Amino acid sequence: MKSAVLLCLVTLVPSMAGAQPLRFDDVVRNLRNPDAKTRLSALKLLREAKYPEAIGPIAALITDPVDDIQLEAIATELSFYIGGEVKARRMIGFVVERRNPAMAATAFDLGPTAVVPRGVPPEVVPALIQAIDDDNARVRLEATYALGVIAPPPLTADQAASLVKALDHYDPDVRMAAARVIARLRVTQAGDVLMKAINDSHADVRYAAMRALGALHEVRAASALTEQLAFYKKGEGAWSALDALAHLAQPASVPLFKERLTDKDPRMRRAAAEGLGRIGDASASAEMLTAVTSDESEEVRVAMAFALQKLGRNYVTRIIDAMDSPQMVPQAQDYLIELGPAIAPSLYPHLQDSDQGIREGVAEVLGLIGDDKSIAPLEAITADKDSNVATAAKRAIERIKSVR
Repeated sequence: MKSAVLLCLVTLVPSMAGAQPLRFDDVVRNLRNPDAKTRLSALKLLREAKYPEAIGPIAALITDPVDDIQLEAIATELSFYIGGEVKARRMIGFVVERRNPAMAATAFDLGPTAVVPRGVPPEVVPALIQAIDDDNARVRLEATYALGVIAPPPLTADQAASLVKALDHYDPDVRMAAARVIARLRVTQAGDVLMKAINDSHADVRYAAMRALGALHEVRAASALTEQLAFYKKGEGAWSALDALAHLAQPASVPLFKERLTDKDPRMRRAAAEGLGRIGDASASAEMLTAVTSDESEEVRVAMAFALQKLGRNYVTRIIDAMDSPQMVPQAQDYLIELGPAIAPSLYPHLQDSDQGIREGVAEVLGLIGDDKSIAPLEAITADKDSNVATAAKRAIERIKSVR
């Protein structure tokens, strides 16, 4: 039966010689062909076939001697784990957007909700890690971000050590990417090196290292991050330091958060609110109750709602409502995921919201925090009139079932 499926997936495409249709196993063999054009053609054929059994064999081409083949291999592997078209737009820091043609970096910025729940063959992660040290700048950057998309945490000790080593790579773009991927994959072994990296010669590396320390909850860095905040005072350096401190959520930082709660910069107000909410400090509740409706920045209003929810108020719906704006979806989803399984039942009614973005965003979140009880509400929208919503619901169900 499997052979028949493989044949029907691939034999629809003529062979490279134009004489006979190619079998799946023949296409896989051509991945090892000494002719680069033949390898590339086989790779593209497997990408078009979209058959997951090709993921393992394709991994060998991630370290191919031809740069174009390596890039195509990485993009092909990503295509198995990211559904839909990847738009070339990237989030830097909090809300600053830059155009970015790199597929892997853009896929990484879509976050974990965009990743298709699918197994990762054992040869894929080592190949991506090896490519992080490639001679080609684009290959090594794509490989680093692709690792952050595809690799399931935790990494093995050796894999984690190799990724931590990339924090000292001669290419600053790789160092920055490594810090971001380390945060995503929860490589806690990186703490000491990340603390050193907050004094890196390149600003983007310093900022990424600070945020990674927060994401990893490296409490040893609290003092250094506080010093960084005092040094930068404003701008992305200050944002990064305060964001990291907000994730560390140490009581000693409460005065800083209360001071920055009325900062001129909305990103600072956002981080300050998050920090107070995570600490559970209600001393600024009155200010937050006002700001949750009156602040001029929507990202700050939603951060206030998150903080108030953490403080025991009922603001989940306010967070969900923000997802009617595509720009706000990542922030709102991050908050809902952080709030965790306890709020899953309160999300179910919003699967029937009139706004497509809200239905889709809630379905994606439930895929990460839901359980068996979430399956029935999700199944109800698997035939949604919007194909993106239906796909999100089906993927969420797959994800829930995959972790049973």
